[in-house]
Formats: sequence, C-alpha cells, structure tokens
Amino acid sequence: MVPLAQWLARPDRPYEPASLSRDGTVHCVPKEEAVLAAASRFHRDTAGTLLALVIDQSRLDAPVEWTAPAPGSPLDGTGALFPRIRGPVARAAVVGVREIVRDGQGRALELLPRY
Repeated sequence: MVPLAQWLARPDRPYEPASLSRDGTVHCVPKEEAVLAAASRFHRDTAGTLLALVIDQSRLDAPVEWTAPAPGSPLDGTGALFPRIRGPVARAAVVGVREIVRDGQGRALELLPRY
C-alpha cells in the first residue's frame, strides 16, 4: 500500500517505502481481503488517496521472503504466510494499481481498478 503522492513522487525510480530503510523490507499481503484488513489496521490515518500495488514477483529485482505474521497480530497462529520484498520494488514489477476506497473513519471497504 502506498499513498498516491508517494507513488507519483519519483516515477523514474524503484519504489522504496519507509519500511525498506527502517527494517529492510517491503511488507506485502497475498490476497485482496488481507489488503483491506491491513489498510484498515495500519493506514486509517493516512491522508489522501491510498493505493494497493499489484506486483508480479517474477519481475522483481529483489528477493522475496515468505514469513509468518508478527506474534500477537490477528493472523498469528493461522498458518498464513506473507511476502516480504528485501529491496526496492522495480516499477516494471507493478502490473496493476488499485485504489483503496475508505469510509469516513478510514476503514478500507473495497479495491477499485486504477490502472
């Protein structure tokens, strides 16, 4: 997930979210339902338009590691695994962009195709 302004800020460069410099990873979720849940949980207060990037793992320059959710998270103990990209996201790996529609409290309701 990325705020629209951040996605458009440096279109000639790979996408590098703050989490990459903070913990060396780009956090991802594997399914649409998980995108909506994560957006509601972690991006409620994010201002402006919020996007979900659809990434083709085979087009990435960085390795992908599949990890269990953090201890204490709602999905802890479910056996679910989440992809973590260990480097910048190459723009060529982004095969789609969806807008996350949110309600007045910032809860994610649905994903709309953007391009």
